[in-house]
Amino acid sequence: MNSPALARYEATLAGLARKSRLRALSPQQGVDFTSNDYLGLANAPRLKAAIAAAIESGVPAGAGGSRLLRGNHAEHEALETEAAAFFGSEKALYFGSGFSANVALFSSLPQRGDLIVHDALIHASAHDGISASKAQSVSVSHNHVESFDRAIREWRRNGGKGHPWIAVESLYSMDGDKAPVFELADLADRHDGFLVVDEAHASGVLGPGGRGIAFGLENRGNVLMLHTCGKALGVSGALLGLPTVLADYLVNRARNFIYSTAPSPLMAAGVREALRMIVDAPERRTELEKLKNFASERLHSLLGVRPSGSQILPVMIGDNARSLRIADRMHAEGFDVRAIRPPTVPEGTARLRISITLNVDEDQIADMIQRLAVAIEKDRP
Repeated sequence: MNSPALARYEATLAGLARKSRLRALSPQQGVDFTSNDYLGLANAPRLKAAIAAAIESGVPAGAGGSRLLRGNHAEHEALETEAAAFFGSEKALYFGSGFSANVALFSSLPQRGDLIVHDALIHASAHDGISASKAQSVSVSHNHVESFDRAIREWRRNGGKGHPWIAVESLYSMDGDKAPVFELADLADRHDGFLVVDEAHASGVLGPGGRGIAFGLENRGNVLMLHTCGKALGVSGALLGLPTVLADYLVNRARNFIYSTAPSPLMAAGVREALRMIVDAPERRTELEKLKNFASERLHSLLGVRPSGSQILPVMIGDNARSLRIADRMHAEGFDVRAIRPPTVPEGTARLRISITLNVDEDQIADMIQRLAVAIEKDRP
């Protein structure tokens, strides 16, 4: 039934379709070159067994309430203790998702009179948190330390009296490049500020023992790190590592922590096991590095794609419709390769985001890239 009240939504969707920007849900199918399950833990027998054992021991599927009511389970607290030790943070808080954690952090911790200086390519969840903050904010050029410095100095010249908050991802989700986190930490120190590092795509994969690119900075006392649990860790939720006083502040002031039902205690048990697997199976990271290098070399030799230096390998197409056509051809060939379009990426930079995981092997990578080269060639403008 058509309703006049729905017409404006239909018009918006039609406009997105004309620009080849309409999104739709599609099932998992084909060889995985899309997921963030970098270490292949999501379907790992050991992880499944740990969750089954937790069920057998009486750990509930649901928390039944917020953490501040009856939803605070022993599994949550055990995970936070173990995660703080693993990632080197003074304290850790477990959230239902990385999105929720970013919104809580940026909407609550920067205060009125502070300045949030964020990389132009930071996660959408950080943008949503920043938009709810009482602090000023400014976007600066991607991975350009001088731009962060200049923005803070300009703010001070104009009377800024609070503390700056520098916000970056350690490994960018669409380009696969790394942030200069140690230089930015020094910058935060010089300006009496804070550094927030979103380790979403590095947690479990990069840094000493898979502890993240910024591991070691947590001892400075002004560095906060976000580690998502639904990517390389294979489960769900997110762990925010930070000083105890800031964790306590979030428990008292972050609305989406206070008023949300707590994450599943079963998932907390699963994350605990995933952290143990990161320690026990360093060969997974070694194998992922090998596959990443293999894929990077093949993409460079066949398509001229510059290596990103990580397991995220973007193949730039530019045109939205063309990126969709090529992705559709790859699906028809049996490979799950997805087109990424604006507004997720900047206008004119539509791409195929190739994700290398332990769910594939070298033969599948070589086959996929060979077929991708043919698909791109057949769709030359």
